[in-house]
Formats: sequence, C-alpha cells, structure tokens
Amino acid sequence: MSTSETPKDRRIAQRAPIELKVEYRRVNTFFADYTKNISRGGTFIATERPLPEGTEFVFALGIPTMDEPLRLNGRVCWITSTEDATRANPAGMGIEFQFASNDERRATERIVERLLVDQLGDHIAEKLLGKKIEP
Repeated sequence: MSTSETPKDRRIAQRAPIELKVEYRRVNTFFADYTKNISRGGTFIATERPLPEGTEFVFALGIPTMDEPLRLNGRVCWITSTEDATRANPAGMGIEFQFASNDERRATERIVERLLVDQLGDHIAEKLLGKKIEP
C-alpha cells in the first residue's frame, strides 16, 4: 500500500492508542522504539527508521502487567517515511502480527484484550473490540 493513504485505510482491525516500548533487531543493529497503537492483529511502531515493506522480524513488546516482554513475529505491511510524516500521521511502520498456529493467535489476542482493558477500561476496550471481554 502506498504511503499516501491514511492509516485508517490500511488497518484491518480497530486500534487503541497505547504506547509500549518495543525492541527489535535488524541485521546487527538493535532498535528500541514505541508503539503508538495496538489491535489484536497488529501495531504501529513509531520510528524514523522503518524497515522495508514485507520485512518479517521478531520483536519484543514491553507490557506493564507481564514480567517478561511479549515476543511476537511481525511483518511490515506499510510505512510512513520521515519525508511523508505529519503530526497526525507520524513516521513509522504498520506491523501485522504473524502466528505459527491458531493457539498462538488466540493467546496473543487475549493478552492484547487484557492490555486494552487495563489501559482503557472495560467500556472503551469492549467498544473498540466489538465484544464483551471475559476476565
């Protein structure tokens, strides 16, 4: 997808504005950036050094309620370069989570749902997700 589209045009699932530390490695370089939003299916990582579209990589999300970071596989679906960035659409990359199995997908979705409830409250999380969240 081109970088001229708005982020909303590129999203499969509705995202919640949550900032989490994210760490990942590219070749021999280590990056530490922050998410700007997250959904059950992906996240946006704000960075002035986005990876190329199609890049698959492993990253670690620091979630406040978890002792260890959540390690996920992701694929860069789209980027916004620093040249195309605006205040409303910052530089970074849209990441689609990649799962090895349906069990892994469901486990990650449950973690993201709990995160949304913890950060935004039951009512807003349920509106964003379109369903009642079970404890």
